Amino acid sequence: MSIFRDLRRKIHQKTLDLPLSYYSEQRKGDIMSRMTSDVQEVEWSILNSLEMIFREPFAVILSISVLVVMNPQLTLFAMILLPVSGFIIGQLGKSLKRSSSKVQDMMGMILSSIEETLGGLRIIKAFNAEEHIAEKFDNLNQNHTKLTLKMARKADSASPLSEFLGTTVMVTLAFYGGRLVLQGDSSFTGAEFFGYIIVFARLLSPVKAFSTAYAIVLKGAASSDRIEQVLSVKNLIVDPINPKKIDRFSKSIVYKNVHFSYEQQTVLNGIDFTIEKGKTIALVGESGGGKSTLADLLPRFYDLETGEILIDDINIKDLTLNNLRSLMGIVTQESILFNESIFNNITLGTKNATKEQVIEAAKIANAHDFIMQMENGYETTIGDRGSKLSGGQRQRISIARAVLKNPSILILDEATSALDTESEKLVQDALFKLMQNRTSIVIAHRLSTIQHADEILVIQKGKIVERGTHSELIKLPGVYKKLSDLQSFSK
Repeated sequence: MSIFRDLRRKIHQKTLDLPLSYYSEQRKGDIMSRMTSDVQEVEWSILNSLEMIFREPFAVILSISVLVVMNPQLTLFAMILLPVSGFIIGQLGKSLKRSSSKVQDMMGMILSSIEETLGGLRIIKAFNAEEHIAEKFDNLNQNHTKLTLKMARKADSASPLSEFLGTTVMVTLAFYGGRLVLQGDSSFTGAEFFGYIIVFARLLSPVKAFSTAYAIVLKGAASSDRIEQVLSVKNLIVDPINPKKIDRFSKSIVYKNVHFSYEQQTVLNGIDFTIEKGKTIALVGESGGGKSTLADLLPRFYDLETGEILIDDINIKDLTLNNLRSLMGIVTQESILFNESIFNNITLGTKNATKEQVIEAAKIANAHDFIMQMENGYETTIGDRGSKLSGGQRQRISIARAVLKNPSILILDEATSALDTESEKLVQDALFKLMQNRTSIVIAHRLSTIQHADEILVIQKGKIVERGTHSELIKLPGVYKKLSDLQSFSK
């Protein structure tokens, strides 16, 4: 059983190691299916075959040896018949493997549907879409049932088919052996023939067990192939063989002629800029312009195609991922929290943090007061994705997490865009505290939140079209001025 425990662990570790780009092309439910039901299917097929593998070969070898001694000619004839039967069983096994693979694929789709439903219940109920979602699930469930029944029929037919083929072989052998006896071959008497048939009958039982086990193994092989598809995915974002190391960020971050494409579509095209230590750079522009991708390249969530990103004159590809990301703290628009205590969410990734350090981080993030008002304080479990907290509270927990890590480089990706005015004020105040004495990259739609940035880069269609301070850009009749006027008008 420890083998399958280790297999699950290996798949789980692989899911942690694979880059974000892999998951943009895969269904979460399918990954879950491979980690659970596929491993279980492999486990079942192997356990059901182990006894046969260790017991039946001895019976087969012994029986064949006796048959050869009794009558080599008749045994040769039998050995021609048995492979024909084995071939037919093998074809059934291959068909069973294909069906099993389809069943597991469909289970992945079902798990994906469940995951999407649970994550989107608020919207489903708000738009009275329960019937549509139920119908979609019922169709998947019905298709899964049909495929499962089809696979079960094939699996159940393996034993009757092997019985039929065994009987056919026995009848054919009896006919051929009977002719040898009736021809008066003195070397093979009737008594010996009956003895031969009895020994051969004993041989059929392990042979049929082999054929049944073969069908089971092929069924498990379909799941094994699906598992291997995940384990064999090549991760291109890896640590260098001879890495360099940065103990402390002290100089600058430099983007040099950075290009990046996704699915043959250019996202960034020739990006050049420098962030000096302690400075704040803001990225603004239309949605889909490449702002978040530009920030995601720094911690190597994705790897750029051409160009370089340097930290203190060291290419980030020359650093280990652990070393590189240890320099950074990230606060995103969607607060990623886990169904654990507030304390565990704040200390995520920070080892040996004390209660006093966590409280201090929460105070800086304007989170301590509301935490202490909760039933169990810092030990309060916050539900799936922090569902027991408001949006502003979740964001302040995320900020407290970044404060506790005490990063040299800070990435803020639309950290206040989804909040109401009061929550935004509290979160913005927490962010200003967090950004003090740190090098920051801030992505924002609301220009009011980045007016004090040392430099603002206006990104449009993957290029920097304008750059400067707020006061400089607002004087130009360009994109930034237009965005500012639109937001002023909307107020």
